[in-house]
Amino acid sequence: MGKLTKKDVEHVAKLANLKLTSTEINKYTTQLSAIVDFVGELSEVNTSGVEPTSQTTGLENVFRTDEIDSANTLKIDEALSGTDKTHNNAFKVKAILNKE
Repeated sequence: MGKLTKKDVEHVAKLANLKLTSTEINKYTTQLSAIVDFVGELSEVNTSGVEPTSQTTGLENVFRTDEIDSANTLKIDEALSGTDKTHNNAFKVKAILNKE
């Protein structure tokens, strides 16, 4: 992939609702570019003949029945008591996705 630009880092920071200083943007542009370049090197590895796997330990999922412990469960008004920004019994937050 190519080197990331400051604009790329600013865009990711905006999506994550992070306020970065110009020093941080410079720092993260360099660091994230190095990470992307390193991940790009993986495409150069010859994996022909390597059998696909999703895990290597042989462990299997262990399931349990979900049980509601009403003594340790917050009521809606208790959960929302720390904010005045609510809508339809849910937290109201600033949107980070736009209609593109």
